[in-house]
Amino acid sequence: MPQLCLIMFCGFFAVVVYLLAGYPVLLGLIARRHHHPIRKDSKLRTVSFIIPVHNGEKFLDNKLRSILALNYPRELMEIFVMSDASTDQTDEIAARFKPEGVRLVRLERGGKPAAINAGVPLSSGEILIFNDVRQTLHPDSLRNLVACFGDPEVAAVSAQLSIRAGETSAEHDTGLYWRYELWIRQQMTRIHSTWGCTGAYYGMRRTLFRPIPPDALIDDAWLPLTAVLQGYRVILESTAIMYDFPTALHSEFRRKVRTLAGLYQLLWLLPGLFSARDPMRIHFLFAKYGRMVVPWCMIGMALATIGMPEPWRRIAFAGQALFYLAAMIDPAVPAGFPLKKVTSPIRTFVTLMAAALFAIRIFFVPPRSLWKETKVRDTLQAPAD
Repeated sequence: MPQLCLIMFCGFFAVVVYLLAGYPVLLGLIARRHHHPIRKDSKLRTVSFIIPVHNGEKFLDNKLRSILALNYPRELMEIFVMSDASTDQTDEIAARFKPEGVRLVRLERGGKPAAINAGVPLSSGEILIFNDVRQTLHPDSLRNLVACFGDPEVAAVSAQLSIRAGETSAEHDTGLYWRYELWIRQQMTRIHSTWGCTGAYYGMRRTLFRPIPPDALIDDAWLPLTAVLQGYRVILESTAIMYDFPTALHSEFRRKVRTLAGLYQLLWLLPGLFSARDPMRIHFLFAKYGRMVVPWCMIGMALATIGMPEPWRRIAFAGQALFYLAAMIDPAVPAGFPLKKVTSPIRTFVTLMAAALFAIRIFFVPPRSLWKETKVRDTLQAPAD
């Protein structure tokens, strides 16, 4: 029994190391050998911005100004603000931009998928551009994004999120995690397709749009993946840049619970995800669902420690105790103190792993209950979609 527990501990640990570090290294090597370039062109296509928003008064003015400042012919752009029963000044702000061609559409409260579904039939652009309200756009981002549709294999293009410098260690570490995620998506793009898009800013061919299920938690994965299952590509365009505020760790936790719950949801919304119809099924399995296994492996390591032989039990127990203790004391460690460089990343990692565990709530609660307000820098709030 002690030897079996030791083998189990080593096995769980090996899985964690592979999923977090080994697989990304392998992915990078595969991307170097199987690069699938994108055939861009310079054609300027008609585009329709669909901006679903609920109580976005703090961000909408800057958002619309950044769209109107894009280096793209205004006559080729439509802009729809889909106000999801906003109760603040969202509607009034959108109305002020009517002379600039911005159209306000007032909706009953239905959530982000319903707002998108209502907006698309009103639009006429060849390319649908889905935008959240908080992020602002680089002036050349739209031109660079649209150029990718010169490749007939490309169905959807995700912009690249650039997170402003965080004011706290936790915000910085959350941004570090996002850079890790971006690197994964860049390698997957080189091979064939990414796992969905960044919902805050992406484009899709109108002809491939399908109405989003009303309870979908990650519409920015469901919608692009329907095109992947039809043989198209979904890519990340690194030169199409948007800017966002860093999120507080507790807010990032709630967001990750929703997005990871959405991964579970895709198992029944898109049953073909791991069939031969999906050329990236193995990569999707390791890159997304594999990481959801990590916290369960960490629990397995803790349980296996109980039955391990000495001195391995003492060593494993001490290592795990120090690891979780570092996460617990991090809020009390002063900013700028050298220990913070160790405790803060550990706390961020543990928080994100906890979110993966809480994501199983999708099997017990209505999906809409997992939508929560996103907070940025404590002094600003982003509206719940």
